[in-house]
Amino acid sequence: MKHCLFCQIARRERPGRIVFEDDSVVAFEDLNPQAPVHILIIPKKHLAGLDEAAAEDEALLGHVQRVAAQLAADRSVSRSGYRTVLNVGPHAGQSVFHLHLHLIGGRPMRWPPG
Repeated sequence: MKHCLFCQIARRERPGRIVFEDDSVVAFEDLNPQAPVHILIIPKKHLAGLDEAAAEDEALLGHVQRVAAQLAADRSVSRSGYRTVLNVGPHAGQSVFHLHLHLIGGRPMRWPPG
């Protein structure tokens, strides 16, 4: 999508601290990190949110999660624990309407969130 901020980062039209990329996803550091490790993993395919994903996107959604697990291992937070968060819609806190998974770790988390 032409005017989507995250699509623009993926296309290198806007700056982003990219930490991982393959054929279907891009991962970059969050500009407003909530923990020592805070990475956003996005599909290159524009989906506004999880509600827009179709059956043919199931493998892509699983791949996003696997990339998060690999990045958690790479950032040495796998053993202590990490959180993945997928916000859907404004009431959930989604502010950029391109599906993105937050990988957050490196500090103790509280429950419940929010």
